[in-house]
Amino acid sequence: MVEYIYDTQLLIEGENLSEDEINDYITANIEGDCLLVVGDEELIKIHFHTNTPWKVLEYGASIGELFDVVVENMERQAKGLKG
Repeated sequence: MVEYIYDTQLLIEGENLSEDEINDYITANIEGDCLLVVGDEELIKIHFHTNTPWKVLEYGASIGELFDVVVENMERQAKGLKG
């Protein structure tokens, strides 16, 4: 059984974005694992496993424009179903 069901991935476009600040916020405020935050001051990619993907999207939308959003159910994928 997967502890965190949703593989959440997105891009954030904005200004003065900080990998460290975004990483710290998500780590402190949203439960999950396998967090990756990479990019630069104008474009950040987030990859995160969580049970509350809407919190990641809500936070991302508060700091920039979201695009290429993917939320996949890893339990379904493990069963051979569409995620």
